[in-house]
Amino acid sequence: MGDIHQTVSTRERTAELVALRESVEAGDAAGTERQRAKGKLTARERIQLLLDKGSFTAVETLRRHRASGFGLEAKRPHSDGVITGWGTVEGRTVFVYAHDFRIFGGALGEAHATKIHKIMDMALAAGAPLVSLNDGAGARIQEGVSALAGYGGIFQRNTAASGVIPQISVMLGPCAGGAAYSPALTDFVFMVRGTSQMFITGPDVVAAVTGEQVSQNGLGGADVHAEISGVAHFAYDDEETCLEEVRYLLSLLPGNNREAPPVEISEDPADRRCEALLELVPADGNRPYDMRRVIEEIVDDGQFIEVHERWATNVICALARLDGQVAGIVANQPMSMAGVLDIHASEKAARFVQLCDAFNIPLITLLDVPGFLPGVDQEHGGIIRHGAKLLYAYCNATVPRIQLILRKAYGGAYIVMDSRSVGTDLSFAWPTNEIAVMGAEGAANVIFRKRIAESDDPDATRAAMVKEYKAELMHPYYAAERGLVDDVIDPAETRAILGRGLRMLRTKHAELPARKHGNPPQ
Repeated sequence: MGDIHQTVSTRERTAELVALRESVEAGDAAGTERQRAKGKLTARERIQLLLDKGSFTAVETLRRHRASGFGLEAKRPHSDGVITGWGTVEGRTVFVYAHDFRIFGGALGEAHATKIHKIMDMALAAGAPLVSLNDGAGARIQEGVSALAGYGGIFQRNTAASGVIPQISVMLGPCAGGAAYSPALTDFVFMVRGTSQMFITGPDVVAAVTGEQVSQNGLGGADVHAEISGVAHFAYDDEETCLEEVRYLLSLLPGNNREAPPVEISEDPADRRCEALLELVPADGNRPYDMRRVIEEIVDDGQFIEVHERWATNVICALARLDGQVAGIVANQPMSMAGVLDIHASEKAARFVQLCDAFNIPLITLLDVPGFLPGVDQEHGGIIRHGAKLLYAYCNATVPRIQLILRKAYGGAYIVMDSRSVGTDLSFAWPTNEIAVMGAEGAANVIFRKRIAESDDPDATRAAMVKEYKAELMHPYYAAERGLVDDVIDPAETRAILGRGLRMLRTKHAELPARKHGNPPQ
């Protein structure tokens, strides 16, 4: 009688493994077609676009859930709806997880969450960025509280990794309920128009509770979060462009908080004169101009990536290179609300300053600010509290900091925007600068109110007093004479002077007082 236990060779077992892997990687054909119909890529296609070709190594590809009930025991697909692993972007290690909407709609269950927890722990241990490609329907309802607990583990790890490794969330489909909080805890949120949405309660619930009728995109689409809520830092028309921009952003960030940002040798001369700046910025403080063009003139090859480009547009936050070194730029935008600081602008700039400080990115602050926005709405909305966030962020920052005053720098807004008195390392000004408590007209009306009122010709007296105030307290060298500005510089030399300053400050070392953590204004 023959042996019923036939031996299977290693070659045959390997062939089985290869076939299984190919099946898992190919996924459900019908599900793939449904993704295509929505104008969306599959999870693996997204990973291939994000990472360098052939660099991805998957983790727990064959993981399956162990849940039962509601038909789950009969449906146990490999990967459990999320692909996890690591690869490289421009040769540098990056960890990634991507929801696979074809499996359970990308919904998070216990096994699914455990895979994400593992890759997050690996990223933190390795000191490398983490990118999440989000396309999921929220918690897997059939698994109940186990799924909710999985989100808790993600939130806890997001918080532990905050300021330690860069975390980037890319929204490529729906993200509802508690799932929306993980992206909100990360450093950057990317969205794609038409296919990605984020909201805590969907349109149906909103309609049932409030009676408001709204579409998914109208409630939480890319444009809503990029322009109105400020939840999304970037919004793009298609996934390919979005993922290419994620790669570019990663090229500007260090792997972790113990590293410096990567240096890229530039052919743009470090001492290049910026003659265009002499014409680009009008000497008349009431005339607007586009601060983006100033930034283009200063930075390497005119290239920068603007964070929150369409939200709180009265302040610009951007990452760029200067003489090959990455720098964060905070700048007032005279083209929007005259560059005034308000609640949203303060919040936007404060978080950007904190990000740069966390990841060793030097800060350059370009000032042309008439003050904080006055108004009942701003005061009742807490402009004091929100403006203090920006003040706290600058005062707490230990990275190299350089301030440059182009034109107006009035009142508390001048102090808040990284002035010498709050710790900037270097402060420069153009000869068009006006640093003062307030504009000359307003100051004259306060100081000389009685003289103007008693004058036979109030208008002529006011004009004379304005001229006197400007001559005494607002001439370009007043702050320099008192050591509040290191030098008044030729605008054409701005790039060279900023570059030299950053090179000098590269070895700056500063320590904060010992404490568990601060208590920043909220």
